[in-house]
Amino acid sequence: MGKKEKGSSSSIRPVSKRPPGWCKYTPEEVEALVVKLGKEGHAPSAVGVILRDQHGIPLVKPIVGRTVTRILKDVSLAPSIPEDLDTLLKKAARLHAHMGKNKRDSHNKRALQIIEARIYKLARYYRREGLLPPDWKYKANIASPI
Repeated sequence: MGKKEKGSSSSIRPVSKRPPGWCKYTPEEVEALVVKLGKEGHAPSAVGVILRDQHGIPLVKPIVGRTVTRILKDVSLAPSIPEDLDTLLKKAARLHAHMGKNKRDSHNKRALQIIEARIYKLARYYRREGLLPPDWKYKANIASPI
């Protein structure tokens, strides 16, 4: 089996732990922007993208000292399910709907199995860390041909 040699270029986060000198926002202003965007219903990653693209804030943590999720959690705006798990749940629901219509689609049947394995693995981790209740379980769509 060959090595993965393609796709070596990607964006790299700043190395410095201090805020950049050209960013003129105070920690209070950045925190207020995060709370405002959180109240508008944006996910934590979307908040970071909006701050980067529209306000020129590269990273929140070096400026404020806390992450976007921690800021939203302090004002009770954080999502109840972690964002990566929620994204996988939505993707699995879409694939279940697809599999209901296309029962012989073996490639997406395998993709659904892989996604559900990731959901189970992440759920175990988040239950262990206390971010999900201990009795939380993933309920797969029963109508699925799997």
